[in-house]
Amino acid sequence: MANDDVAVRFNKVTFEYGHKKPILDEVSFALRRGTKMTIMGQNGAGKSTILNLITGALKENDGSIYVDPRLKIAYAKQVIPRQQMELSVKEYFEQFFDGKIYNIDPKIDNVLKLVNLKAPHDKKVKSFSGGQQSRLLLALALIQDPDLLILDEPTNNLDAEGIASLTEFLMDYKKTCIVISHDANFLNCFTDGVLYLDVFTHKVEQYLGDYYVVVAEIADRIEKEKRKNAQYEKEIIANKEKANFFANKGGKMRLVARKMRSKAAEMEEAKVDVRKEDKAIRNFVIPAPDDLAGEILRITRLTVMKDHEPAEKKVKISLKKNNHLLLSGPNGIGKTTLLEALASGKAKGATIADDVRVGYYRQDFSTLNFEDTVHDSLASAMLENDEEKLRSVVAGFLIDKTIINEKIGALSEGQKGLVAFARLVLEEPGLLILDEPTNHINFRHLPVIAKALDAYKGAMVLVSHVPEFVEQIRIDETLDLER
Repeated sequence: MANDDVAVRFNKVTFEYGHKKPILDEVSFALRRGTKMTIMGQNGAGKSTILNLITGALKENDGSIYVDPRLKIAYAKQVIPRQQMELSVKEYFEQFFDGKIYNIDPKIDNVLKLVNLKAPHDKKVKSFSGGQQSRLLLALALIQDPDLLILDEPTNNLDAEGIASLTEFLMDYKKTCIVISHDANFLNCFTDGVLYLDVFTHKVEQYLGDYYVVVAEIADRIEKEKRKNAQYEKEIIANKEKANFFANKGGKMRLVARKMRSKAAEMEEAKVDVRKEDKAIRNFVIPAPDDLAGEILRITRLTVMKDHEPAEKKVKISLKKNNHLLLSGPNGIGKTTLLEALASGKAKGATIADDVRVGYYRQDFSTLNFEDTVHDSLASAMLENDEEKLRSVVAGFLIDKTIINEKIGALSEGQKGLVAFARLVLEEPGLLILDEPTNHINFRHLPVIAKALDAYKGAMVLVSHVPEFVEQIRIDETLDLER
């Protein structure tokens, strides 16, 4: 492939975070200009690491990376960094320009219009909802007018309207684009191919075709490799049995036995190194206290946002044991604000019964202390110290010895999500509050999580913009904040 056509090329690239955390092992691939490529892989495999190597934020340990120097790169990350939360909208956009930009206001209005967001320029970033912050991330990338647009989980927190708008934009986008996402329907609308990063071998395989075709191709290949290995295994066992038989005969038969063992060894070498398919987390239960009784949560009034102005609404919500409430409404209407107030016990017009433990899954993971190790974070969630129970729970969430002593802040967003769910299991809450629990999570885990929420026996308040996920969970009542 001539360099004139190449936007990005990795040539035998190796990268690791220290000796105990390899990410890429002699990875090679190339992307043509104008290509729209998806990166697939398990949580923590290193998908975001590839993006940071492309932008130059990280440096490869070995091999070489070519990025066309004529390309302007813009990277919309998964979340807005905490240190930028205090900025106003105007300051947020100004940070990516050298010097004072006197005509930046119309530029901001134009990109906000592209992402369907109305935002006063003096409003602080932290005051926007999760979905609105996702739109700000995309707008920040677009205002830079990039030749290479990099999007890391861009649909997280977006409502249906936001996802539809982003999909339409990417379908019409003529420049190079690299996307990480777990939303299969979204990806299939515009993807030209897939880079598959294997969390076990640290290799990358490149496939061409739309998303569903590639996923089917990967599954078919794995099945063929498994069948081939099964045939080899049968022949290996047969040769070993024959070798043992002839060895016991003695004399010249021992020579035949050696040949049989040699043939078996050759077949062992010939076995295909089948990719370990992405694991799903194990089925789990979020226990609720046995002594839950009566009304757990009552909401009589709440505040919603209309055009950035608060409006109070009267409601009548009463949740008891085994009651599941779905909170719905568009981005920015106040769902996250309400959940945060409920979880902190500061929601006006809401009452939580005395002595009810609240388990809160927050979309930005700010309930986790990023300086804690995974082990310490999980231990602090337990009602009483039980190391054996802790280890048993974390194993089911794919939290192994390479992760458990890492700081929370060093984990991928998907791994933080799995830690947050493990904490809920150990907390045994009577009231479960979940704000976009599918964000950043590998799609293989979602049916397992939905099954656990469906079976939860305490009171639950859920916010999710993913209909396929919500459909798997028993919902007793829906509160639409827009209506």
